[in-house]
Amino acid sequence: MALELTGLAGKVAVVTGAGRMRSIGRAVAVELARAGCDVVVTGTGRSPEHYPEEEKAAGWRDIHSVAEEVRALGRQATAVVTDVSDEASVQALVEQVLAEHGRVDVVVNNAAAARGADRVPVLELDPQVWDTVMRVNLRGTFLVSRAFGRCLVEQGEGGAIINISSIGGKTGGAATAAYAASKAGIQSLTSSMAKELGGHGIRVNAICPGVTATSRLDDLAPDVWQSYVAANIPLGRAGTAQEVAFTAVFLASEQAAWVSGQSWNVDGGQLTVR
Repeated sequence: MALELTGLAGKVAVVTGAGRMRSIGRAVAVELARAGCDVVVTGTGRSPEHYPEEEKAAGWRDIHSVAEEVRALGRQATAVVTDVSDEASVQALVEQVLAEHGRVDVVVNNAAAARGADRVPVLELDPQVWDTVMRVNLRGTFLVSRAFGRCLVEQGEGGAIINISSIGGKTGGAATAAYAASKAGIQSLTSSMAKELGGHGIRVNAICPGVTATSRLDDLAPDVWQSYVAANIPLGRAGTAQEVAFTAVFLASEQAAWVSGQSWNVDGGQLTVR
């Protein structure tokens, strides 16, 4: 008999940072829906004039397009503009999820600051840029996890929180200090929350992707990434957003019922020691 992931039919999942067309967040939302979840997707409410050309050409509508994909799979979907770094905005998200869906079962913290001005040596790093990365990546994950963690405890039926970190939080590369520190912080937050919430049947894990073929790779030329992949990834290719999403669905399922407090590398073999 083939292995089937179970325990997700009729559950409610919240996925933050899920509005971009080529993104891990979108893939996670779609695959959770395919596994049977109703899905709440959040985004920053970015203006269409700031969409990349491929999204404009496709008529992409950010989180509303992802919500439509979820509905096309026969599941309910809600699209919510949320600033994960703002406590009031996160609380409003919680209230809307409970009002429209009545509960929450799975939380995926995927929202992250766009990279750019943070990719400089520490001695040149603007404190405001540092603060932005920390506010979105680490504070946002904390606020969303705390708010929905309280809901899960009150429901008393367990649940899963899945944080999207990065192998960058383990490798700590040069000119990535803010990003790496924020992702390492997510891994520590994951460990602490797993220990605190385990008694409530709530599992907390992190996924640490390596080089993944999303729009985040667009800041460098393809040949630069190809050279990096050839030199660093044993499997010889970048990963796909769907492959990361498959890991998230497994961690949310009953088959991962004894997995908690972990920060799993999903990176084609690049990092094999931690």
